[in-house]
Amino acid sequence: MTANATRVLVLNSGSSSLKYQLLDMGDARSDHDSGARRLAVGLVERIGEATSRLAHTPLGTGGATRETAGPIADHQAALKAVAEELAADGLGLDSPELAAIGHRVVHGGLKFTVPTVIDEAVLKEIERLVPVAPLHNPANIIGIRTARALRPDLPQVAVFDTAFHTTMPESAARYAIDVATADAHRIRRYGFHGTSHAYVSRRTAQLLGKAPEEVNVIVLHLGNGASASAVRGGRCVDTSMGLTPLEGLVMGTRSGDIDAAVTFHLKRVAGMSADEIDELLNKKSGLIGLCGDNDMREIRRRIDEGDERAALAFDIYVHRLKKYIGAYTAVLGKVDAVAFTAGVGENAAPVRAAAIAGLEELGMAVDASLNAVRSDEPRLISPEYARVAVAVVPTDEELEIAQQTYALVTA
Repeated sequence: MTANATRVLVLNSGSSSLKYQLLDMGDARSDHDSGARRLAVGLVERIGEATSRLAHTPLGTGGATRETAGPIADHQAALKAVAEELAADGLGLDSPELAAIGHRVVHGGLKFTVPTVIDEAVLKEIERLVPVAPLHNPANIIGIRTARALRPDLPQVAVFDTAFHTTMPESAARYAIDVATADAHRIRRYGFHGTSHAYVSRRTAQLLGKAPEEVNVIVLHLGNGASASAVRGGRCVDTSMGLTPLEGLVMGTRSGDIDAAVTFHLKRVAGMSADEIDELLNKKSGLIGLCGDNDMREIRRRIDEGDERAALAFDIYVHRLKKYIGAYTAVLGKVDAVAFTAGVGENAAPVRAAAIAGLEELGMAVDASLNAVRSDEPRLISPEYARVAVAVVPTDEELEIAQQTYALVTA
């Protein structure tokens, strides 16, 4: 790697999509993001279809977004198309300034607790974990193999969604089922959204003017998928998602916590197959199952118009949030901050207000005027008298992946 190799390409490969960002990390520090510069961002969607679309924005030159439409056969063709777009801006993947490619990998099991340079042995282990992440790891593997074929000489780094949660004690990670069965089938709580929880907990500490090791934070990552984490001194000690992303909070289309016997009941009484129950709980439940909408903006509009189903869905969503805030307050013992992040957490002021309302005895409160402010910057929305800070901290998983990748290859 040359001395001026300071760029990192971040790839997030889905089953039919490829998200990417190119960042220059030359002036970035490991404890802050102010030195990183985004040079380009983009998305290839509907890969494998006749209606494939690539949207590319060259941020480094301030250029306008360029869109191309037409069939893109597979991920290899998608990455080649991305490379051509980057080359058109003087940011080609053959540039000596490219230090590494960082890949988001959803499931790393217990083996991968830190960012890892990818070789064949690492790839085989990621493949071995496909049974516990059948929707995500196969797509991640495709992206890795495609990138390695295009730039076999370049370090490729896997950054795992589960890694941040591997610090959970066994008392939090274990399910209370037969140990031999659990171990034989790798059944335990792994947690997800780890790069977001890591980034937001660290940025929250910075917002308070403290080191991550000095604060305890409850992070609420609220998007279409949603998860909570309890972070003590920079280390995760509990999180809401489990073996899969189904457990925990009410989400856009996922049920979150549910009595496991519901699955037996649906099989025995409703005659549903395992696949049908999987579809129900993961894609037809949560907000969309409760009221037919999984967009919080639309739900709030319906509430304002007096829609009772939307109001009930909102109340169930908030009730689950409160339960986790209370539970993680007990787990941590002392809480310095509650941080809201991701699409709903960053933008839905009514959700933040409702989730914290009534928690004054826990030292938590929201200032209505501060909560109403819209900003892309981390900010406090709690009044000065509150013992626990309540913050809105925009997440940046791509930056977190780039930082971890660059730190590893330059160590």
